[in-house]
Amino acid sequence: MSATAAEKSADRDPVLRICTYNIHKGFSQFNRRMVVHDLRERLRTLDVDLVFLQEVQGLNLRHSRRHADWPSDPQHEFLAADVWTQTAYGGNAVYDHGHHGNAILSRHQILSSDNQDVSDHRFERRGLLHCEVKLPGMAQTLHCVCVHLGLMAGSRRRQMEALALRMERLAADGAPMIIAGDFNDWRNHADDLLCRRLGVVEAFSATGVPARSFPSALPLFRLDRIYVRGFDVKQAKVHFGQPWSRISDHAALTADLELRS
Repeated sequence: MSATAAEKSADRDPVLRICTYNIHKGFSQFNRRMVVHDLRERLRTLDVDLVFLQEVQGLNLRHSRRHADWPSDPQHEFLAADVWTQTAYGGNAVYDHGHHGNAILSRHQILSSDNQDVSDHRFERRGLLHCEVKLPGMAQTLHCVCVHLGLMAGSRRRQMEALALRMERLAADGAPMIIAGDFNDWRNHADDLLCRRLGVVEAFSATGVPARSFPSALPLFRLDRIYVRGFDVKQAKVHFGQPWSRISDHAALTADLELRS
């Protein structure tokens, strides 16, 4: 790590900076351009410790043949290289020429990872990528879950129920928790279920409602979320407009978290 990066890290302690981003498989809105290289550079400018990614391309043989500069590594490894030393990936949608799903990138040690299939029907393959992360100086393990929920209200309700049941079972001791991703929850039903069942707080709750995050050029819909437990949210921000709107149809969300005493 360079001296400048080390100084930034020191200045940030004890704040944990996180990001959630639906990266649209490394293509711009309407699939006009392959932008995974631009995406990697933009992610680095956020200087985050944990990254929750959705629509991550683990493998695509068609794109690798069509684009000369298509990365040879899976997208989560390509994006993480030299910055986030730990990665986890959960492939959800599998097809003849590849697969895609969710990923978590971390500066800190990932102790375990598991991808729970919560697909509600065969036309939408969905999963909950759950990692346990060891943070320096923190006695309890941090539970991180990256989600991308279904397009239908009934599917989302059942998937959130599965999420709540999982975390009630595996993190019942009030352990610190971050749940982030693309909830497709424009009616904000997630707050009713997750806040009540798990005691989490939405990162933008100080404004009264989750942030607008879609479309990234001028966000109107509140699709993406960051829920936390055991942390105070010091700052939360939506990254939209140029240059972000050239990279994905979703805005990126970041939050600075401070562990509660």
